[in-house]
Amino acid sequence: MSKRGIVLGSVILSLALAGCSQDDTTQQTTTTTRTQREKDSILANSQIPGAKAVKKTMTVADSAAARGARIDTSQQNP
Repeated sequence: MSKRGIVLGSVILSLALAGCSQDDTTQQTTTTTRTQREKDSILANSQIPGAKAVKKTMTVADSAAARGARIDTSQQNP
């Protein structure tokens, strides 16, 4: 086999493999994505070890956010 045939064969093979590859961008847009909050909520309600700590952390974070919102509101309306 000549060099030209080997090069031509490898080019055709490369194009065929590139054409058959999966396009990751279209796959990502069709799948549902969850926010970090949703993922943590699912984890917190599960029975795996450490789930109670995740739930407690979420509760503390919510309390801190609510407290911060109350402080901001009180400063706006003296």
